Amino acid sequence: MKIMKRVINILVAMTVGLMGFCTCACASEEANPPGKAVETPADATKWVETLLGDNPQVLEDAWLMTSQMKLAIALSGGMAKTAESLSSLGTIEKIGSAYEGELKGYKVFYVPCVFSAMSIDLIVVTDNGAVAGLQTGPYTGDKDEAAESDLFDSIELSLPVPSLQGELPGTLTVPKGEGPFPAVVLIQGSGPSDRDETMMNAKPFRDIAEGLAEKGIAVYRFDKRTYVYGVELMDDHQATLVDESIADAVAAVQLLATQDKIDPSRIFVLGHSLGGNAIPAIDQALQDQPVSACGYILMAASTRPLDQLMREQYDYLYSLMPEITSEQQAEKDALFAELDKLENLDSLTENDMIAGAYAPYWKWLAEYDVLKTAQEITKPCLLLQGEEDYQVTVEDFEIWKDAFGEKENWQLVLYPGLIHIFTTGQKSEGAAAYAHAEKVDAQVIEDIAAFVNQTEAK
Repeated sequence: MKIMKRVINILVAMTVGLMGFCTCACASEEANPPGKAVETPADATKWVETLLGDNPQVLEDAWLMTSQMKLAIALSGGMAKTAESLSSLGTIEKIGSAYEGELKGYKVFYVPCVFSAMSIDLIVVTDNGAVAGLQTGPYTGDKDEAAESDLFDSIELSLPVPSLQGELPGTLTVPKGEGPFPAVVLIQGSGPSDRDETMMNAKPFRDIAEGLAEKGIAVYRFDKRTYVYGVELMDDHQATLVDESIADAVAAVQLLATQDKIDPSRIFVLGHSLGGNAIPAIDQALQDQPVSACGYILMAASTRPLDQLMREQYDYLYSLMPEITSEQQAEKDALFAELDKLENLDSLTENDMIAGAYAPYWKWLAEYDVLKTAQEITKPCLLLQGEEDYQVTVEDFEIWKDAFGEKENWQLVLYPGLIHIFTTGQKSEGAAAYAHAEKVDAQVIEDIAAFVNQTEAK
């Protein structure tokens, strides 16, 4: 099956690093007239419609752009070439209405776009009405969609982030009834991610939250720090996995313990992918807090170095291609050359960025011994793995099994036919498997619910 080059790039960006994909850098300066300004959501929608239309090159003269944006577009081969880079997402099927936001002082417009292979937001960054940048982000076309059920209520609950003087929007899904209910905090994998952990057309965290709530278990999920504050974190060269996930996981447990209908003695933490890898560190950090976790669920949690997994993912995805073009080979060689720099971490400075993350991020991971730290967990743990997962493979599951398969507080389950996000699929589909609008397998939710219900507070 042919794998789309841009989809590969986006999926890898979701797997590692603090940055999102950015086509052009922003520049704060006066625009170069003439041209129409992008000042309203309607303007931004029209701009994107033109970009994805038959003649994207007209944007170069008909609309205002900063001089640095003009230079970036010229260096990339023109606006038509920029539009062509998005064609690997498939045929455009729907362009939603733009809505206004702000990123680090810039006015931005989020334009939800549905392509045949993937749904994303195109984010038009402006400076005094001139287009200063173009980014892609997770799809928000259904951001106002609220689940309606006779079995649970969905409550908006934001997580404070004092260090950024802000908060992370979130949703607490609570079973109907008096309670108190056991609860689960959901922690995403690396890279920017919304509260649903949206990946193409799949929303695994929403599936888990609603599935567990229907079984009498409350769930709290929130937009990730790198999703909400991606631009601000670009300036934080010291950021590590603690800043990306661990600190917010700890804070979420404390916040959940104060909520009505929640049993503070029965709060669990579920981590997916790198979020699962972070579970031992989260357990360690919770030891000094007023409220700790009652137990943990690790889904597709890696044990091996992140850069090693990235190499394996790229090798596998490229192996699925009928042939590799010279451009694709150059892209792969460039990434591997970046990862080679991690072999000598002591030579890197805090300003050195490798695969989307600064050197301190990688140094923290190198010093973090996940298996050794996991040995110190005394609370019950449930580890789940999909057999068709090419991102975190059965090899990692076997490592966990060798280390903890005989420990009384650990349960390990391997699921045939499930991919990285625990929906049905085949490894041979590669990244295209995420385009299916599948829901998390019902047995996975059953197993998590059984684990929570059989685990008593200590």
